[in-house]
This record gives sequence, C-alpha cells and structure tokens, in this order.
Amino acid sequence: QVQVVESGGGLVQAGGSLRLSCTASGLTFANTAMAWFRQAPGKEREGVSCISWSGGSRWYIDSVKGRFTISRDNAKNTLSLQMNSLKPEDTAMYYCAARGLDYCAPSWRTSVFKYWGQGTQVTVSS
Repeated sequence: QVQVVESGGGLVQAGGSLRLSCTASGLTFANTAMAWFRQAPGKEREGVSCISWSGGSRWYIDSVKGRFTISRDNAKNTLSLQMNSLKPEDTAMYYCAARGLDYCAPSWRTSVFKYWGQGTQVTVSS
C-alpha cells in the first residue's frame, strides 16, 4: 500500500521561510518524478514544482521561481520544498504527489499523478 505523508506546514509572517517535507512508502521512490501542488480556498489546485527521479530536472511555476527550491533524497524516500520570502498569496494547502513516471515533462502541471498525500497547511500572514 502506497503512503504519501507531508509535514512542515504552519503559520509564518510574510517574508519568512518554511520547509515542507514528504515521505513516500510502498513505491519505488527513486523511479518516480515527484511534485508539490497547492490549493487555496476557492481556487483550483495548481502545480508548484516538479522534480525528476534523479533531481536533474526541476520545474517551477513563475510565481515561486527564485523563492522556492525543490529537492529529493532517494536514499531516504524524501521530498522537500524550501520556501523563502513567503507571501500571503502562498497561503494554501500543499500536497505532495508521485507521478508514476520518472520525468516531469513541460506539461507536468496537467498530467496525471498517481499517488497523493493528505496535505499540509501553509498560512502566510501579512
């Protein structure tokens, strides 16, 4: 049984930092691309960042480029998202997802991800 579990969310002031973590079990973590998505109240879920199986390819949406960094440790089955210079508009539930394929591709934000976590809340106050 595949389990994906996020942690690290919380309340932070604008300009602050948070580091999200995700652990996945029950799948071959090193064989799959991983991603972070987020969903704010009243808005559609959006892809934030994606990383290929090796970490050699990373994708970000424009609004987080230069502020967020995605990384992975295949030995520990762990995915991370370092979020700096946080803004109130980053407030959302953040989800970790496993793609099931080893690459992200330019269309990753609309592609199917097989496994999802329950999410961790990030709230940025102004």
